Amino acid sequence: MRQVQHVVRISRPSVCHLASTRKFGSNALQQSCALRQTSSPPRRLSTLYPAVPTLARLSNYSSNKSTSVRDGTTSDAVAAVEPTIYALSTAPGRAAIAIIRISGPACLSIYRALCPSLPLLSPRRATLRTLYQPHETPSASTILDSGTIVLYFPAPNTVTGDDVLELHIHGGPATTKAVLRAISLCNGGSGCRSSALRASYTTSPSSSTPSARNHAPTRSVEPSGGSTSPPSPIRYAEPGEFTRRAFERGRLSLPQIEALGHVLDASTERQRQLSVLGSSNRLAARYEDWRAQLQHARGELEALIDFAEDQQFSETPRQLVAGVTRKVVRLRGQIKAQRENAVRGELLRSGIAVALLGAPNAGKSSLLNCIVGRDAAIVSPEAGTTRDVMELGVDLDGWFVRFMDCAGLRGGEGVGLVEQEGMRRARERAVQADVVVLLLSVAPGEDTDAQAEVLELAKSLDDAKKNIVVVLNKIDTLPTPKTVCKTDLAETLQTALPGLSPERIFTVSCKAAAEEHLEKTDPGGIQTFLKGLTAKFHDLTSPLSLDGGGSEGTLADPSVSEESLGATERQRLLLDECLGCLDAFLEEVEQGAVSANEDEDEDIDAENDETELDVVLAAEWLRESADCLAKITGRGVAGDVEEVLGVVFEKFCVGK
Repeated sequence: MRQVQHVVRISRPSVCHLASTRKFGSNALQQSCALRQTSSPPRRLSTLYPAVPTLARLSNYSSNKSTSVRDGTTSDAVAAVEPTIYALSTAPGRAAIAIIRISGPACLSIYRALCPSLPLLSPRRATLRTLYQPHETPSASTILDSGTIVLYFPAPNTVTGDDVLELHIHGGPATTKAVLRAISLCNGGSGCRSSALRASYTTSPSSSTPSARNHAPTRSVEPSGGSTSPPSPIRYAEPGEFTRRAFERGRLSLPQIEALGHVLDASTERQRQLSVLGSSNRLAARYEDWRAQLQHARGELEALIDFAEDQQFSETPRQLVAGVTRKVVRLRGQIKAQRENAVRGELLRSGIAVALLGAPNAGKSSLLNCIVGRDAAIVSPEAGTTRDVMELGVDLDGWFVRFMDCAGLRGGEGVGLVEQEGMRRARERAVQADVVVLLLSVAPGEDTDAQAEVLELAKSLDDAKKNIVVVLNKIDTLPTPKTVCKTDLAETLQTALPGLSPERIFTVSCKAAAEEHLEKTDPGGIQTFLKGLTAKFHDLTSPLSLDGGGSEGTLADPSVSEESLGATERQRLLLDECLGCLDAFLEEVEQGAVSANEDEDEDIDAENDETELDVVLAAEWLRESADCLAKITGRGVAGDVEEVLGVVFEKFCVGK
């Protein structure tokens, strides 16, 4: 093969050291440090520089080296030995119906072994069959299930890209075990080979249409001679293996697969809606678009390295770098907004943490019992009853909320070591919580010192997060609810939290809510408080706009940015890494601009169309940022992809 040498230019000598010490995505940068001589005159932008292949060369090299496993093609050798997998796709246990899913080249062999002497199946049509023990003469004593619905989906138009066979059997535990055991016995059986059976299904160009799918398969003569592929081994599927095959054949993107996992885990309406948002391919397409833009920006910079001496550009190097920088700044704003929306979406998935904070006997445990509708926490007039943090998960109007009943905060004498530890944990949970519900008692004779300590902590939390919601409890002890505004506590609250809006202050009576009031729709004001709390949840989980840089606090058009809420925690971590690389690129550009300005000050007559930017280092930061986005969609380096897939699919159940 002909060896090609690259001649490039450098602005600083540190890059050769960078090539020897830094881990790059390819070895081209390190290998090219063996520089050859050149007679080109030196310029400010360039002296001899290690060659960096442009994106076009890297793409050609990758396409010539191997074929991606996600392009939908596999070699005959791989397809011949690919195992056929099967698993129970419904929940184990007693049920009306159990579904067993089979995928792989041996689907028709398994069908022939379980249903001997019966006609072949019509693709995508439910057929009633009786299942028998494989390799035994069909009789009443060898029946496994007499009323099985069988569905056959021929490759390649299936979710896994392979033949798929589904057995809808009666859901008794013994029946399910018997059929699963029988499928495992189909290994090495005497049934017809899958290749011969698949020859019975001829596909015409119009077979993909709905009308063609409803017709029975056309029988053809089975091959009588020639080489046949070895039988496919049959084994039980690993967790998530069906979905993994769909990913490897390009049927699903990695963000879609993560959303599919969230569909299975969703327990509230908001979680279901969030998982549906991520099930489309628009999220993966957005990541790919950002990655393509970063690669294009990197290619523009590398053009300065490869062709700065040989070609004339319409822009000066400084203008070209400035144009690339503007693109990166805009992309950084969009990626940052995507990252913030990923945090908001994670609140919907993992649950919104709400800490109940207050002095002893303020009514925290009573409020928790009113919310969950049962006596979950012990209520006693004795101070310090709650010693530890008690956490309960509640579906509140579609939001999954984790309420935390914390120990009461107080000082002075008589506080034991156990209660002190409980108060320390209460403060810690309040700092970590997404929303803090501050309970204050308006009853006469309350401990003002303890309430002052609680207000001091609440002020520091509200200054940091603006996440305080105030609940004034025990309004039943006042002559009328309206007199709460005239109490000393109201004045103290206004002084301690001056930025607290009236929309975040509620009055309740846990005692009145616990009593039966048939004539009242909202006894004690608990429902009004919960509606205000869910309004706070809506503000916390509304998406930010991805347009115009995604400035914080700008609510998004749902048709544009709601899908970004479907980004997972894994994606958020990679977005953080991507933002770090883009920040490093912008810092490098800024340093290059400062160096160029210093040189111009020293030599007024110097040409100002050059740049002191370390182009290779800047391009390397863009490459790493694009690689972070590639890992999100599963298009990264092979080792990285395998590591990511292991993390994603280990959370899937067997049979999915």
